[in-house]
Amino acid sequence: MQFGYNETCLDHDTGARHPETPDRLRAVRRQLARRHGVEYVSADPASAESVSVVHDDGYIDDLRSFCAEGGGDWDPDTVASSGTWEAALTSAGLAQWAAERALAGDDGRETPFSLGRPPGHHAVADNAMGFCFFNNAAVAAGTAIARGDADRVAVFDWDVHHGNGTQDIFYDREDVFYASIHEKGLFPGTGAVDEVGTGAGEGTTLNVPLRSGAGDADCLAAFEAIATAIERFDADLLLVSAGFDAHRHDPISRLRVSTEGYALLADRVREVAGEMGAALAFVLEGGYGLDTLSESVATVHETFDGRAPVASDDDPIDATRSLLDRVRSTHDL
Repeated sequence: MQFGYNETCLDHDTGARHPETPDRLRAVRRQLARRHGVEYVSADPASAESVSVVHDDGYIDDLRSFCAEGGGDWDPDTVASSGTWEAALTSAGLAQWAAERALAGDDGRETPFSLGRPPGHHAVADNAMGFCFFNNAAVAAGTAIARGDADRVAVFDWDVHHGNGTQDIFYDREDVFYASIHEKGLFPGTGAVDEVGTGAGEGTTLNVPLRSGAGDADCLAAFEAIATAIERFDADLLLVSAGFDAHRHDPISRLRVSTEGYALLADRVREVAGEMGAALAFVLEGGYGLDTLSESVATVHETFDGRAPVASDDDPIDATRSLLDRVRSTHDL
């Protein structure tokens, strides 16, 4: 894979005890150094003007001023420093780069993966939250559409937390499809099955809130329902909001996804993108166990570098089967 990476993202200083730390990217880099076929690209940061494709100008100005004054606690979970402004623009720019390269035809072993921080999927149009300042995947999707590079974009979010920001930004739009697999009951408490979009966007939001204890088989079964909806939507670009905090050993998750489970999921996503002729790119979101995050990213890379993932014999739990019946009924799948 091609990995978008820029040292500026390390300048976002969250303090000694915050789980979203620069060590996350350092750990990924160390793990990838042991793999073959890794290519790094340092993309340009996003401009404030391009970020405004999905964020309000007033919020952008407020964040710029807050960081210029040294930062601090934006809210109890979301911490900024003097380096956060440039890091956030850089993280958004890396996501834009990933979408651009995918739409330009980079695929297979050249599939782009944006390794940026701060993450983005909780950031709404006019506010930061949940460790996120600019919604990187949303900026990438919105930019691709605004530039005329894509008419329709699908965002598949496999982070353990629901991407409320991405959902909210596109909730009434018909040109972006948002689908999420997440753990029910976790922050931010959104992502119910009946949240399907509104107005022109009705039917372009699909949520699968899994019960704690769900694992590889459950996520793969959930994606089959999502795949049907994404194929029907017929996107030009498929962006994966790739958080790795659903891992069974992540410190803040009660889902049971294995490292190999991420390989299986990535492989199936690749198949679906190929079947519908969509460009494919990945954007890093969460993942707070340094070993599990770095090993999972490396396993996704190896999957695109030619290693066939090992299938599991497990079946989805009963709660997931019932949930997917509701999802299919709600979306007429």
